[in-house]
Amino acid sequence: MEITSEIFEVGGGRLTSPEDAAIYLIKFGEESALVDAGCGLATDRLFVNIRKCGADPQRVKYLLLTHCHYDHTGGAADLKRRIGLDIAAHELDTPFLEAGDNRVTAANWYGAKLKSFRVDRKLTGSGDEILLGGRKIDVVHAPGHSPGSVVYLTESDGLKVLFAQDVHGPLDPSFLSNLKDYKESLRMLLAIGADILCEGHYGVYRGKAEAARFIRQFIT
Repeated sequence: MEITSEIFEVGGGRLTSPEDAAIYLIKFGEESALVDAGCGLATDRLFVNIRKCGADPQRVKYLLLTHCHYDHTGGAADLKRRIGLDIAAHELDTPFLEAGDNRVTAANWYGAKLKSFRVDRKLTGSGDEILLGGRKIDVVHAPGHSPGSVVYLTESDGLKVLFAQDVHGPLDPSFLSNLKDYKESLRMLLAIGADILCEGHYGVYRGKAEAARFIRQFIT
C-alpha cells in the first residue's frame, strides 16, 4: 500500500502473515529501510511486496525496530541472515533481543521462540538520527508499552510521517510495561502533530486530526 511516493506498507496481517504487525518500507533514493520485521513466517512474500514498490530487498540498508515484541521482531534474524542489513533498536530493549528472551518479547504469547540476533545500532532516543539516502529519520524514545519503545519521524512529500507502532498498547507486567510512561509518551506523540500516523495494528491515519484522534483515545 502506498502511503506517500516514498513510503509503503509491505507487511502485516493482510500482506504477509496473520500474526505480523505492520511492516513499513521507507525508500529514499537508492536506499531503503524497513520499520519492523513481523514474525518472520512469510519473508519471501515480504520480499515480493518490497519489489512491487520499486525497491530491491538486497539493498535494504536498515531494519528499524520500534520495540522488542515478537510480532515486530521475530523476522529480524532471518532478514539479517539473508540480506545483511543493520538492525537498530533502543538500548533498553536490546538485551531481550540479543538474549532471545521469550517472556519480555512476548514470543510465548505466540507459542514461539525468538531467534536471538545482534543489534548493530543501540539507540537512546535522545537526539538519535538515522541517515537514509541523504535524508534524516529522527528517533524518539516513547517508553510505556515496553521500556525501549521508540518512534521514528521523517518527512515525505512535504508531510510529517510518524511510525508509532502499538500506540494502543497493550500493557502487561511480563512486557515490563509502565502506565505512567505510556501516558506521557502518548502526550508526546500528540505534540509532534504528525500529518500521517503509521501504526502497528490499526492501520494508517492521514491528516493531523485523524492521527490525533486515534492517539487521544488511549490517554483517558
